[in-house]
Amino acid sequence: MSERVRQKCSHSEEKYQTNISLETLDSGGLNSATVCGVDWTTLPDDTVIQLFSYLNYRDRASLASTCRTFRLLGSLPCLWGSLDLRSYKFDTAAAVSLSLRCKNLQRLKFPAAGSADAIVSLQARELREISGDFCRDITDAALSVIAARHEMLESIHLGPDPCERISSDAIKALAYCCPRLRRLWMSGVKEANGDAINALAKHCRQLMELGFVESDNIDEVALGNLSSLKFLSVAGTRNLKWGSVAQVWSRLPQLVGLDVSRTDVNLSAITRFLSLSRNLKVLIALNCPVFEGEVDRNTMHNNKGRILLTLFSGIVKGVASLFADNLESVTDVFQHWKEIRNGDKNLDEVVVWIEWAISHSLLRIAENNLKEFDDFWLTQGAAVLLSLLQSSQEEVQERAATAVATFVVIDDEDATVHCQRAEAILCGDGIRMLLNLARSCQEVLQSEAAKAIANLSIDSKVAKAVAESGGINILANLAKSTNRLVAEEAAGGLWNLSVGDEHKGAIAEAGGVKALVDLIFKWPPSSTDVLLERATGALANLGADEKCSVEVALAGGIHALVMLARTCKFEGVQEQAARALANLAAHGDSNSNNAAIGQEAGALEALVQLTYSQNEGISRQEAAGALWNLSFDDKNREAISAVGGVEALVALAQSSLDASQGLQERAAGALWGLSVSETNSTAIGRQGGIAPLIALASSDVEDVHETAAGALWNLAFYRDNALRIIQDDGVQPLVHLCSSSNSKMARFMAALALVYMFDGRIDSAVPVGPSPSSQGSSKSLNIDGVGRMALKHVEEFVSSFYEPQTFNAAAATLVPTALAQIAEAIRIPEAGHLRCSGAEIDRYVRMLRDPSSILKSCSAFALLQFTMPGGRHAMHHSCLLQKAGAARVLRATAAASTAPIQAKIFTKIVLRNLENHHEVSS
Repeated sequence: MSERVRQKCSHSEEKYQTNISLETLDSGGLNSATVCGVDWTTLPDDTVIQLFSYLNYRDRASLASTCRTFRLLGSLPCLWGSLDLRSYKFDTAAAVSLSLRCKNLQRLKFPAAGSADAIVSLQARELREISGDFCRDITDAALSVIAARHEMLESIHLGPDPCERISSDAIKALAYCCPRLRRLWMSGVKEANGDAINALAKHCRQLMELGFVESDNIDEVALGNLSSLKFLSVAGTRNLKWGSVAQVWSRLPQLVGLDVSRTDVNLSAITRFLSLSRNLKVLIALNCPVFEGEVDRNTMHNNKGRILLTLFSGIVKGVASLFADNLESVTDVFQHWKEIRNGDKNLDEVVVWIEWAISHSLLRIAENNLKEFDDFWLTQGAAVLLSLLQSSQEEVQERAATAVATFVVIDDEDATVHCQRAEAILCGDGIRMLLNLARSCQEVLQSEAAKAIANLSIDSKVAKAVAESGGINILANLAKSTNRLVAEEAAGGLWNLSVGDEHKGAIAEAGGVKALVDLIFKWPPSSTDVLLERATGALANLGADEKCSVEVALAGGIHALVMLARTCKFEGVQEQAARALANLAAHGDSNSNNAAIGQEAGALEALVQLTYSQNEGISRQEAAGALWNLSFDDKNREAISAVGGVEALVALAQSSLDASQGLQERAAGALWGLSVSETNSTAIGRQGGIAPLIALASSDVEDVHETAAGALWNLAFYRDNALRIIQDDGVQPLVHLCSSSNSKMARFMAALALVYMFDGRIDSAVPVGPSPSSQGSSKSLNIDGVGRMALKHVEEFVSSFYEPQTFNAAAATLVPTALAQIAEAIRIPEAGHLRCSGAEIDRYVRMLRDPSSILKSCSAFALLQFTMPGGRHAMHHSCLLQKAGAARVLRATAAASTAPIQAKIFTKIVLRNLENHHEVSS
């Protein structure tokens, strides 16, 4: 027997989209008779409309379905002036369902892929603003159709994904069809030639903000013809000729803000912009390596009141200088601006544009995750992100939250965070800000805030702050969201918070366990299901806590986890489901989870099949761990064998010899668990399980060789297996463990295995036949000689616990306290988890009668360990000894003049233990 495995520790857009259909919008699950007899229709219309405005579309539709009054109020145009469909599957059918409500729609955010026809089907001829994400697939033709049907458009934003299929043709169509265009921002356009830009200059006379970011082919000279421009961004754009650019753009008469971040702009161009531009107020040049390499940072300063924002200048003070007299008092610059706004429209436009531009560049810098920016993030970058989190622009808040979630992570694969960056967010009150955003009714904002909270919570100090600030309740509620992406990020937060023991109870109290289990039933498995992996990972962590494991079972978690282990093909989900089942089964007799898992239809078969997984050992490792824990239940042990568990685990052990240490330990452990029964033990030996266990017993890794020693101890109890261990050269590895392992448990179990093998059952005259691993060859061994050598090392092991002075004193005085001191000194605490059968106890009792002093001493030492008070199975072993009539044999050994002093003292301690257990039981 052994301790159970208990592991406490532990991203395409379409999969996140929820359908919007006529059924979603026109039906719901409520009716007026279910709301506790309260007539909600008597509320004033203004109150109901305000209530509708706080709801997402699904909840709005559900409320509208309760009665005709609410249905009418829920369809009012004032509630449908703005739509954010980025989290939904937006197709033509959905658009037709929405069209009756969208005649006055002015602002639309949409997932761009495949949405052109859908936007047209909305029949929203009053559209003023559109913003599309995931724009890689939107084409010139699609954008041209959108422009032709919506001539009132004033603002178009496509990004941050590159618009790889948009070129000058679409830009010209926008210019011809949308003369009211005031703002155009595109990321990664294929090209914008002179004809297209000149068309904008000719037809869009009100165009004041233009962004061609992260693009390759932009006619920079033609941009000089856009005389109405106030704000221009070419951040991340390549192949610009800065000599001509500076000369042309500095003549733009209305230009107030210019963003050249992440380009190869040089010092000469920056100097020209600052000295020649007539109305330029703000020049942003974040992460411009050429410029930063040329400039003297100590002498570079603002020119004629113009502000230059760089990574090495004070961004906060630079922005604050636009509107604050006392710069030293300003720490949260954008929040300070919101508080002192004085109605200056021009200044408002500048600050809004600065927020937009900086948030985009900081997100890109965070995504690159370069070590050279460590100092920037700690000195000012984190503070700027915190300020942006409080922006009045939702898009800026989203990008700031995403940047926080991104810049704090060092290694996504290993879930490693930069502690100093995380604590900079913590010290700047960022947790409160993010939790406030997570309470927003905007689902995209919820998901980005939850993602940031989840990543930050990998740091234990931040996790504590999240819990103390009510973050666990917020995440548990978000996990119930009908929006898949929101629920996924919330589950990730609960997964990270559940790593340590500190917050498991709070997650259960907040309803987090049920929310996580419900997620598994709510969202069917997909090909790459991060949501289910996170929910299952959180349940795995929670299952390591005994109380939480009961909550998981009561919430239907066992059925949910078994369902995933059986049907989900995503490796991450399989791994976490197996780990969760292992942890749930790790609590032994303290609850009924172990038996319940075994009784769940298909559970054991699924885990056995996972041991054959092709996933580089991880899923196999977790499945083996689960089978190890489950094998401690008698019925489970035989059921595992009945579904092919022995064959599977022997094959796993054989294939694990060059695998990870974790897989080796769990494969050996599962075989150890199964080998408790004679039938399984015999089957393991016959199917070649002994040879890989001997190899694992030779490992230098303590956990591996200790577990393998335990399995070999069980197997050696049976004569045929003992012969196979000898034949497969298993004696020497066991002798080495008995003599040299740093683990007392490994030495102890190796000694017991050797004693089983050489206690006289094997006749030295009996030839040693072929074993499954010897490919038919037989060996002739001097068993007597090998046995004497092995028992000599067993004797040395037992003698290592012998301290002559103490033992002699105890033998002379027979004072109980002296025996108690010796017992505590030689106790192996982990041995208290070992459980022996009645046949094993009988065998140790017989060894006490054996003339061999080595067998006497070793058996007495073993019985001492098995009966020590506080041991998990001490009472069980005491009962077995009483049934075997061992007291008489123990007293005889203790009094025998020929017995070694170690055996005499050990048996006296065993007798004392039996008396103590008798007193307790009576």
